Formats: sequence, structure tokens, C-alpha cells
Amino acid sequence: MTLHEYFAPQPTPRADLPDPVPLLRSLTQGVLEVLAGVREVDQLARWFNEDAFRSLVTRANLSARARSARGVSPARPTFEIRSIRTSDPADGVVEAVVIVAGPGRTRAVAIRLEGLDRRWRAASLAVL
Repeated sequence: MTLHEYFAPQPTPRADLPDPVPLLRSLTQGVLEVLAGVREVDQLARWFNEDAFRSLVTRANLSARARSARGVSPARPTFEIRSIRTSDPADGVVEAVVIVAGPGRTRAVAIRLEGLDRRWRAASLAVL
């Protein structure tokens, strides 16, 4: 093992990781609050890998511009998590769909978690 490999993020097997469901709930709530403009995107940075975080920042900026163009102020979203479905396509990887019901519509949030350094990190997230 080279020195670079030694200090690089280490994949973690599923058996050494906590239950992903509480994190899936928290990430879903956090992301919806970021998109609504009531939470700073930086508060979620530690739970995302670099590419997924950059995508979230871009989406948050687009949401902020859309709110500004319509003259709408940020408001805390009201929603209920209806269900969470998970699958394990590989050891140390969880793919999930979180169904969220709000007052106007029901949405799906797709999240891929990867175990790195003994904790989950979101590698991909899409609000549909």
C-alpha cells in the first residue's frame, strides 16, 4: 500500500456502518430545507462527497434565483416522510428512495450512500 492509498478515504464494509435510515431521514429534511432557502447548504457538507455536494450547491443557487425572480421569500417546508425504501447493490453501498408528501405534491428523493472511513457519505442525490 502506498502512502497516498493509506491516507485516502477507506471503503467501509456494511457490517461496520450504522443503520442508514436515520441519516436518510436527516439528509432528506436538510436538502428540502436548503432548496427552500431556510438552511445553509454548508451545514450538509460533511455528509456529501465532493461531486454530490457541488450538485446540491448548484441546485440551491438555482432555487434561490427562482424564488428571487418570483419575489417569494424563503419559508420552512412542511412535509411528511411517507416511506423509505433501501437496497444494497454492493457491500458498503445503500441506494434509497425517500417518498415525501408536502401540501402541494408528493416527491421522491433518490440517495446513494457509500461507506467511507466508517461513516456514510452521500455520493448522489436527486429530488424528483
